[in-house]
Amino acid sequence: MARRLSELTGIPWTSVDDICWSPGWVQMPQDEQVAHFDALTREDSWLLDTAYGGWRHLAHERADLVVALDYARLTSLTRLLRRTATRILDRQEICNGNHESWRTVFARDSLVVWHFTSFRSKRTEMRAWATAASGPPVITLRRPAHARSFVEAEEARRGPTRTVRPAEDRPPDPDD
Repeated sequence: MARRLSELTGIPWTSVDDICWSPGWVQMPQDEQVAHFDALTREDSWLLDTAYGGWRHLAHERADLVVALDYARLTSLTRLLRRTATRILDRQEICNGNHESWRTVFARDSLVVWHFTSFRSKRTEMRAWATAASGPPVITLRRPAHARSFVEAEEARRGPTRTVRPAEDRPPDPDD
């Protein structure tokens, strides 16, 4: 969704995983992430596909708009599992030469474990942003169909597509 919105708006898109994960699934140190995204969110325009907890406040404080995907837990988990299995079977590169594997799925720090441990708190945070008296406006999309409609409305509003390619060009992920 972030990639498509970037194409439509001409706003540069950053794939957060491409920045935060080095080869071998080595995560960029937290202080480097904060410094990088502090600089990025000071730019005139930017679009992120997510925001990690250690610097999420920078993105939220400096955003003009937040689009929150607040899908039901079952929808979110089903999409995560389907996307993960597809990436494993296809050996699709995620970022910087990194691939998912059955070993990473069952690791203690896997995306599946992360989903179960963070889903509730992320949902609570999103919903608090949406009801806050201050901060950027938040558009909450509760179903994949709502996200598709949001993008289609933006396409209709803007007319013909302007293509702006992100720094890292990856195959499209239908679940993003």
